[in-house]
Amino acid sequence: MGHLPILSDKNVLVNSSNSDDAGVYRITDDIAVVLTVDFFTPIVDDPYTFGAIAAANSISDIYAMGSKPLVALNVAMFPADAELFPMN
Repeated sequence: MGHLPILSDKNVLVNSSNSDDAGVYRITDDIAVVLTVDFFTPIVDDPYTFGAIAAANSISDIYAMGSKPLVALNVAMFPADAELFPMN
């Protein structure tokens, strides 16, 4: 992340240079959106349990920024197994 350019948009209130849990973008003078995404290797075998862990981790980032979670985005990665995902 250290090699990415720093954004100069005046509405970007927290970016990668802050080393914080999330980014913050001002929508209006009174409203800002807090954005975060995490990606990590599953630490349990059960997909439901891992989803719950991942959700709790992401939501905790939002709370750590003093914000209220309203929307969630999940990033998932699956193995490229030919039996699971045939190419044709």
